[in-house]
Amino acid sequence: MSDRLDYRSSGVDIDAADDAKSRIKQLVESTMTAGARGTFGGFGGLFRMPTDVERPLLVASADGVGTKIKVAIEADRHDTIGHDLVNHCVNDVLVQGARPLFFLDYVAFGSLVPAVVEAVVAGVAAGCRENGCALLGGETAEMPGLYTPPDYDLAGFLVGCVGEADLLGPSLVRAGDALVGLASSGLHTNGYSLARRIVSDRLRLGVDDPFPGEGASTADVLLRIHRSYLAALTPVLRRVHALAHITGGGLPGNLDRALPDSLDARVDTASWTVPNLFRVLGEAGQVAREEQFRAFNMGVGMVVICDPAEVPAVMDAATLVGVPAWQLGEVVAGSGQVQLI
Repeated sequence: MSDRLDYRSSGVDIDAADDAKSRIKQLVESTMTAGARGTFGGFGGLFRMPTDVERPLLVASADGVGTKIKVAIEADRHDTIGHDLVNHCVNDVLVQGARPLFFLDYVAFGSLVPAVVEAVVAGVAAGCRENGCALLGGETAEMPGLYTPPDYDLAGFLVGCVGEADLLGPSLVRAGDALVGLASSGLHTNGYSLARRIVSDRLRLGVDDPFPGEGASTADVLLRIHRSYLAALTPVLRRVHALAHITGGGLPGNLDRALPDSLDARVDTASWTVPNLFRVLGEAGQVAREEQFRAFNMGVGMVVICDPAEVPAVMDAATLVGVPAWQLGEVVAGSGQVQLI
């Protein structure tokens, strides 16, 4: 009958979904760690609780990559944003002293393209391997009418673990503590709505055009992978008091989350050279200085709060794995604010 309907005629291609699953099976299996249990394709992921952690606390994080995904779509380069997503979530649990255990991803399409799914999950798997966590499961959804091809969305969920005695946070921070900045690799996964507007409307650049002062294409610059600080900080986690992952809201909107109500963070903005990317965006967009520090990380991806005596150890650990580090400022009496001086 000519009026007979099926799922494909409604915009959902089950065969394409099956193709995507077959493509990503090996990628998922490449991330399996000692704690992972079960096999690919189960209804739920299984993970054995660590036995080497005293009084373990589970630390969970969920996030996306924001409108950075639009750059990936415009450039038709889908193999990095999954890596961004894992690293972002790893950093979020790291600030509490936790190591990552397992990750789950969610990718939603208007029209599912198996090759794009494979590329996205390849990035997720690369991030999981870098950070020693298992890609324990996920979901790939096709929702015609909700997303307009070639648009799709990506989200991730990570669970880590920390011993209760090793938990980091504001309660450990003291007046006189030092602030150590760890360099970002670029925009990371925040500020893209403003950055994309500046790039397209003010600079009038396409993804293949050279980015001013970079010696690389606009896509190369905007798609630089969000740096993970796990390797840089694992050797010194028990020697620091608190960490701040500099994401949406910049230094003022994230460093304050690592402070008690009675202390301020005094950040010396002359202690580092703001990278070219941020200078170009700020000048081309005529973005006020205060707004730049709220919208962008300005070259600082993580801030370590520690006793001044631990600064050399923190900087050495970061430098050893190629992450530039410097003394960013200090903790002083105050009311839980971030002072940019």
